[in-house]
Amino acid sequence: MEGEAAYGFIVNVDAQGSGLLSDTEKPEMRRRLYDVTGTAFEQAGIRPPRLYQEDRGDGILSVLAPDVPPARVVGEWVEQLHQNLRESNRDLRKPLRLRVGLHIGRVTADAYGRSGRAVDLACRLCDCGTAKAILKAADGSPLVVIASDRVHEDFVLPGGRWVDPGHYRRHDVELKEGRTTAWFMVPGRSEPPEPPEPPELSEPAEPAELSEAAAPAAAEGTKVSTPPRPTAAPDTGGRFVQNIHQHGDGEVVAAERIETLNIDRRGGGR
Repeated sequence: MEGEAAYGFIVNVDAQGSGLLSDTEKPEMRRRLYDVTGTAFEQAGIRPPRLYQEDRGDGILSVLAPDVPPARVVGEWVEQLHQNLRESNRDLRKPLRLRVGLHIGRVTADAYGRSGRAVDLACRLCDCGTAKAILKAADGSPLVVIASDRVHEDFVLPGGRWVDPGHYRRHDVELKEGRTTAWFMVPGRSEPPEPPEPPELSEPAEPAELSEAAAPAAAEGTKVSTPPRPTAAPDTGGRFVQNIHQHGDGEVVAAERIETLNIDRRGGGR
């Protein structure tokens, strides 16, 4: 009933790299997206009214009725989708590659669609950077599945037909709502590839500023180390006169106490 939350299994599908497609290419991508996912639902025996679908442009949000066995989605539907993608992508220059987020929870229906924190999580998992990186690294694979921690515990770990818990790998991912645990699987592989580390975690950044003398060396790829700033020498009681011709702002460092300091500012800094 509209306005009341009901328990449901959520499947969110997104097309990888759809933003790189032209306006003339996107209709064909959407046609194939609906064909491979819809055929997989039909093959798994999941049809309306137990299947609700909502268009998301380059993806589809599906919510299944509470009487649909979640294991059927995690096992049979995922496997059928994988095989449909392989068949559809055969000999194509731009194969369709999909990310699928799976979660289960309370979903609220209204005149505009479906909503709820469970829906948000399924969509966030599907769109997270780790999912995109894993599918990008899985060269030749058309699909990555991302299961929430709850789906993994309740429906993946028990195993079953077309469900092998050993093929899933855990990653803690950063979402808009905070850090959460997700489980990743690439059908056809014993384990998904490791996503590359972000560049800022791979190696320390170089200093933002280089001295004028060091700049040419840095441009040639030579690593430049910055010398430590000299410290003032201890007071020995000595006295001397220091003459300075200054052409800019800077510091005066001396090894003895300066009795007289003469500064000639010729066009010096302001």
